[in-house]
Amino acid sequence: MAEHLTDLKPGESATIVALEGGRGMQARLRRMGLVEGRPIRKLSALALGGPVVVMVDRAQVAVGRGLARRIEVRRAGDG
Repeated sequence: MAEHLTDLKPGESATIVALEGGRGMQARLRRMGLVEGRPIRKLSALALGGPVVVMVDRAQVAVGRGLARRIEVRRAGDG
């Protein structure tokens, strides 16, 4: 079953598996460092639709919840 960045709890690590959506949206996420195969760690998520903050390549990146739902991930330790 596919999981998305929004499914992770703060502190959990994962690897980006796929970016869903159009080319423009994918390019935007890649410019932010969110690239397939890259490990990330979810730092926090604000309630009520606020942004999701992740650590990627020693940088904190805030992503809107709508975009975060389009980032497919595999949790660390999952085959």
